[in-house]
Amino acid sequence: MPDELSVGELGRTVDALREEIRAMGQGINARLDKVVSTEVYTLQSAYTDQRITALGQDVQKVADARDALENAFEQYQLAERDRRERERQARLYQMVLPVIMGLLSAAIAVWAVVAR
Repeated sequence: MPDELSVGELGRTVDALREEIRAMGQGINARLDKVVSTEVYTLQSAYTDQRITALGQDVQKVADARDALENAFEQYQLAERDRRERERQARLYQMVLPVIMGLLSAAIAVWAVVAR
């Protein structure tokens, strides 16, 4: 009989086991409270995918706008270069034409004097 527990010891052992089981249950419940349900996870994943897709589209729009702006700027630079070249040629003609006219007038005057 020395190996057998008394009724009091048996009660205390059962109470200790009950306490351990209750503590384990509370631990499991605490961990389950942190777990997300499958439905919520699916909805969150779908929303995240939609948001990523929308952001990707926004990034593509910005990239397209940037490319269009770069093309417009390049066209502006080409047009400005052409305009400057035309102005340079016009100034050159405006300078050369009076000199040629002066030389032509001088040549006619010299020819008129020599021809007399």
